[in-house]
Amino acid sequence: QVQLVESGGGLVQAGGSLRLACAASGRTFSNNAMGWFRQAPGREREFVAAIRWSSSTTYYSDSVKGRFTISRDNAKNTGYLQMNSLRPEDTANYYCAASTGRRTYVFDLAASYDYWGQGTQVTVSS
Repeated sequence: QVQLVESGGGLVQAGGSLRLACAASGRTFSNNAMGWFRQAPGREREFVAAIRWSSSTTYYSDSVKGRFTISRDNAKNTGYLQMNSLRPEDTANYYCAASTGRRTYVFDLAASYDYWGQGTQVTVSS
């Protein structure tokens, strides 16, 4: 089992920045990758970014590329999502997810991930 806890969400003005953190505990040595997804009211959950734990290969959705940066700290078993130049359309509940590699890994597919956090709300005002 892997437990994930997100933090760092909040209210920010358009153009501002936030850094989300996802702390992993439990069987973290089995993690293959970490991803961030978001879901706004009335919309489906969508992929934001992902990082492979061992190689640090990163992936981004087109909507956040160039504005968001995903990273990880192996020693702390923590992943981060640095969000810059935030826009009102970035408003959503942000979830981190962990892939253990048990399933075929497709970085932008929610079903590839085995464990999910509870989410942290990000609200961007115009």
